[in-house]
Amino acid sequence: MTIATFLLQLTMPNADSTMSADSLQMLQNTAESAEGLSFWQMALNGGWLMIPLALLSVLAIYIFVERYLVISKASKDAPYFMDRIREFLIDGKRDSAIKVCKQTRAPYAAMIEKGIMRIGRPAADIQSAIENVGNLQIAQMEKGFTMLATISSGAPMIGFLGTVTGMIRAFYDMASAGNNADITLLSSGIYQALTTTVAGLIVGIIAMFAYNYLVGKLDKVVNEMEAKTLEFMDLISTDLPEKK
Repeated sequence: MTIATFLLQLTMPNADSTMSADSLQMLQNTAESAEGLSFWQMALNGGWLMIPLALLSVLAIYIFVERYLVISKASKDAPYFMDRIREFLIDGKRDSAIKVCKQTRAPYAAMIEKGIMRIGRPAADIQSAIENVGNLQIAQMEKGFTMLATISSGAPMIGFLGTVTGMIRAFYDMASAGNNADITLLSSGIYQALTTTVAGLIVGIIAMFAYNYLVGKLDKVVNEMEAKTLEFMDLISTDLPEKK
């Protein structure tokens, strides 16, 4: 005897005198089936729309993990990077400074390298060249962000679509049954409809939090790139002219 059946009997001690045996058995079976309901059973009964939702969930997890690793690698700061660049540029060793940039695997290193190659030109041209490289670096790190944002908004819509189609199917079955209509026809359709809604919301919520987390992590990298750019522009506008 299951817990649900035991509780049901406790709440109805005089069930034999007030209800038929068939009605009591039906209530017991309902309680037992509800107790044994699992998420996997819900997914299997959700209909064909559960397939695209499952694929979207896998895609969202892949994008998050892959972009997390890329951005985490880009966020690692190289110690004494700007100090070495300043030392080499002040000593006139431009090639050595470029070599340091090539050896440093950070997005701001490519920006500083472009700026070093433009030394001698107007400051506005140097600034523009650095910003162009920075924009390319950011675009590389933002790959997959659009898809992740689309999943966060599209997955709930697919779930709602399953809800609508499930409700239509339930009422159609009820209408087709006519006088033989049973409450189970309506309840099974609603059950399938709500299953797709839950699945769509779960996928959408996970994708939304993943997207916002990556955006926040990328913002820190962008701030570091901007700080290094300002430091480099101050270097070439103040320290270098004094050594001429």
